[in-house]
Amino acid sequence: MWVAPKRMGMEYAVLGWPDEGPKLRLDYERFSYAGKFVMSNTGKAVARISRDAVGLPVNYGDDRLVAAIAFNEDRTDDGTMWLRYVTVHADRRGEGIGSELARFTTRRIHERDYQRVKIAVNNPYAYHALYRAGFGFTGEETGLAELVLEHPNPETERYQDGLDVYRARDLSTNEEEFLAAKEGRRPPQSDDSRPVERSEDR
Repeated sequence: MWVAPKRMGMEYAVLGWPDEGPKLRLDYERFSYAGKFVMSNTGKAVARISRDAVGLPVNYGDDRLVAAIAFNEDRTDDGTMWLRYVTVHADRRGEGIGSELARFTTRRIHERDYQRVKIAVNNPYAYHALYRAGFGFTGEETGLAELVLEHPNPETERYQDGLDVYRARDLSTNEEEFLAAKEGRRPPQSDDSRPVERSEDR
C-alpha cells in the first residue's frame, strides 16, 4: 500500500510482512541499524521521496528512500507487533519523517487485527517523536534501559514520567536542553487521527 502525504513530499509503503521475509539494503554510512534491515525475520516499511515532489533533494539513490522501519510479532503475544528498528537518513532527521512512517506502519498493522503495537526507545528524541505518532509510555523498561511505548496510548498522563526517567541519566548537553524545554509540558498533539490517502494496495 502506497501513501503520498503531500505536506511532506513523501510516499510510504509496507514492502513486506514478517512471514514474507523481505530484505532491505541500506547505506550504513547514512542509516543507523542498516545491518538489521537485511535480516528476513522482520517486516519492512519505508518512506521515500514522492516521484512528483518538487524542490526536494534527489541524492538518496534510485529508490529515493529516506526512512525505514523493521517490525515483527511479539514472541509470546500474537496480538502484539513490535517496531524493532526505526532509521532515518542522516540528512533528513528532525523533519518528522520517522514519526510519520511510524504512524503509517502502525495503522497498517492494526488493519491486520493486531490489538497493540509496541516499541522500545533509548533516547528522549525518539520518545517524543513516538508520542506524535500516537504512542504512549507504558511505565515499563527493558533490560537494555529502553522505555516501552504502546499504541493505542495506554495512559496519556505518563508523558512526563518517561521524560523523568531520561532526566535521571547521563545526558548530552543537547539532550539536557531538549528535556528542559519539555519540562511541565503536555504530550505533543498526535497526528494519529489525520486521514491517510491510499493510492495502491498490496
